[in-house]
Amino acid sequence: MKELTEVIGHVRGWRRGWTERTKLQRIDLYTRVTLCALPWIFLVSWGLLPLGATLDRGPAAIALGGAFFAVNAVQCLLSNRNVSLSFAHYRGSEPFPMRRLRLPAALLAVLTGLLVALAAVGGIKDEGLALLVLDLPVAFTIPYVLLVPVRTYLLHCVAFAVALVALLAAVGVPGGLLFGAALSLFVVFLLVLTSTRPSAWSMSVMWQAEDARDMQARLAVAEERLRFGRDMHDVLGRNLAVIALKSELAVELAQRGNAAAVDQMVEVQRIARASQQEVRDVVRGYREADLPTELLGAKGVLEAAGISCTVEGADGPAGIGAPPAIQAALGWVVREAATNVLRHGDPRHCVIRLTTAAGAVVLDVENDGAGAAPEVGGGSGLAGLRERLAALGGSLEAGAAGDGLFRVTATVPLTAPRGLPSPAPRSVSPEER
Repeated sequence: MKELTEVIGHVRGWRRGWTERTKLQRIDLYTRVTLCALPWIFLVSWGLLPLGATLDRGPAAIALGGAFFAVNAVQCLLSNRNVSLSFAHYRGSEPFPMRRLRLPAALLAVLTGLLVALAAVGGIKDEGLALLVLDLPVAFTIPYVLLVPVRTYLLHCVAFAVALVALLAAVGVPGGLLFGAALSLFVVFLLVLTSTRPSAWSMSVMWQAEDARDMQARLAVAEERLRFGRDMHDVLGRNLAVIALKSELAVELAQRGNAAAVDQMVEVQRIARASQQEVRDVVRGYREADLPTELLGAKGVLEAAGISCTVEGADGPAGIGAPPAIQAALGWVVREAATNVLRHGDPRHCVIRLTTAAGAVVLDVENDGAGAAPEVGGGSGLAGLRERLAALGGSLEAGAAGDGLFRVTATVPLTAPRGLPSPAPRSVSPEER
């Protein structure tokens, strides 16, 4: 039943993540389609209706009006092609090749010349000039406003407006129409700025949040892999050491013809089966070390290896009186320390001591084999223990203590700092997977 619940949770988490990303993709698509449609809306409204007046103004006006509409349509196509690249440039995911602006800039110059020529031959009505001026820069400025800083965009807009008004004045456009043209340019430049940049900024923020969520999931997976490797080391380390020890003992007894070799192999078989179950528990993320059990196990294993072991303070407030999370963390320390005593050096006696001092539980594992911890510099066993204890605000020290003694000292405060996770293994949530 628990496995079925986990599967359902995984499916729901995957569907929830897929749905959120799909919604974001739809919003992104809607924004891009809107910006792509905007130049065409201007083209078939304010860019087309004023040109109807050219039909009554002679062949030159008709030709100029047709050319203006055709060039404007090409400009809209180029604008649509550049919108996606402009979005990517704004987000910083892909640089925009500025050579793609050469043709749109040339077409904007051509459109400006056609508009001035229409005004010069009287091909449009007075009110139509303001509408054509309103449509003139839209297709070019929509992608361009995403490629340059706002300050640069405004300066270029002012320069373009000054140049256009000057050209219109040069062909004899009255002052009232010049003011209307300048006002139209101000409106369209401000409209493009306030509609395009905020939309791109919103999409950029949403995609950054989505990327951050993906990164968080990948970090959670990496963290889970580290936890799994650490737990596998902790679980199998001592048991494999015991199996190796008892197997050697069984070989020696068998060579001597001692029937006790069978008992040793039976014990090896029992430990191997227990290890299999512990590995299953680690894989499922449910295993947690138990301090009293680990103390008894360490004492039994060390004494079986001919090392006398003394456990002090197991029944006091530093032992069974400590919070479960602290007991779990110290249980892993006992297991790793006992494993290292078996693997390294040649100790004769080991003392495991639990005390309380300054609001913290202190665990000392001391043996008279000074070579009993080659992992102090950077092995995975003690490093994994430091990670566990750091999660509770604790620390781990290991090194020679003089007179041929080697000591491992773990200190964990009785009140863990807020916001720190439990050192116990956890299962990965559906979102992290």
